[in-house]
Amino acid sequence: MTAAPMSGRRAQAARNDELILQAARSVFTADPGAPIAAVAERAGVGISALYRRYGSKEALLQKLCGDGLQLYIAACEKSLAMDGDPWEAFATYMREIVDADSSSLTIALAGTFQPTEELYRASARAEELAVEVHRRAVEAQVLRSDITVADIALLFEQLASVRLGDGPRTVELRHRYLALMLDSMRMPPAHRPLPGPPPSEAELGQRWSPTA
Repeated sequence: MTAAPMSGRRAQAARNDELILQAARSVFTADPGAPIAAVAERAGVGISALYRRYGSKEALLQKLCGDGLQLYIAACEKSLAMDGDPWEAFATYMREIVDADSSSLTIALAGTFQPTEELYRASARAEELAVEVHRRAVEAQVLRSDITVADIALLFEQLASVRLGDGPRTVELRHRYLALMLDSMRMPPAHRPLPGPPPSEAELGQRWSPTA
């Protein structure tokens, strides 16, 4: 059985909600202090439509972080469900977290709003799963034993800080440096070709050009 299609009004509301969340993520990771009106403007929806869905900026930030935590939990569960090569299970976890980009939310939004009890529970679950992913990799002797879960959390934040060019180029560079990190973490050490080209001088210099 498949779910019945949503009515026109419900479908539009769902589209608006997705636009609002995408816009909120973009606006608040760039400027956590931005007003909620900036989100409505970027999403192309009326401020009243935004407030009907999220009664305050705080509620919108809570939703963003809750979604980020669920992506993190899903990445952990995917890794833990994998059979076979224990290193590939750990590397998959790392790649999934980088692609989810939940660490960008941590960098930008930590300490800017009051988490709910639901967020605290999700955070505890995410931490529990991350510890298990780490434990399995260490016990399988594929991950350096001196690397901690906290080390890995900060590595995710370092990768999230890589922003160069458009979205696809940023993703490509993050995976390049993730591959470099993974090779340094693996036991025994690995030295494989890095994915994607390195940043060019032009790309690095472009960051200093004024934006319109």
